Amino acid sequence: MTERKTRGRPSKVDMLPAELKAMLDKLLRESKHTQLDILEQINQHLAPNEQLSRSGFNRYSTRMESVGAKLRETREIANVWMARFGDDQGSDVLQLVVEMMQSALFKVALKASDDDEDELFDPKMLADVSLAVQRLSRAAEMNNKREQAIRKEMALEAAATVDAIASQGGMSKATIDNLKKEILGVA
Repeated sequence: MTERKTRGRPSKVDMLPAELKAMLDKLLRESKHTQLDILEQINQHLAPNEQLSRSGFNRYSTRMESVGAKLRETREIANVWMARFGDDQGSDVLQLVVEMMQSALFKVALKASDDDEDELFDPKMLADVSLAVQRLSRAAEMNNKREQAIRKEMALEAAATVDAIASQGGMSKATIDNLKKEILGVA
């Protein structure tokens, strides 16, 4: 089923005052009320000629639920991956985000080639996405460099501690150097 194209006129829901729209969205998210109750509650605040129709409200509600479901699914996937990485999240998480962005771009490209529509490739949107991917990649690279620097500094500090403790314990310089090289990776 293809999406019907319209001339882009905003719906009555989109034209609601900001505070009323916020109330509508909050009521929909809470899932405590039926759609009919929510519609009646919102329409109480509107003039008779501005009231929302049941069908227009249901379209909006369905669209919001669809978006909400996708967001919940994305969060669940992210939580699974975050749990997989445990405490060592650093660059792995950033790399995952970069890969997810690349995958999303690939899907957009496939859809555009399937639909044979050039409008999916809005140059501004592509520029924004490319810039976001570039920034994510740079952040991942900087994070990786920072992690390596921290590990190196920790190894050097540990080596100094090994020197102090081992020499007090009567170990030879060759044994101390071997420990530092094998365990800490420091020559």
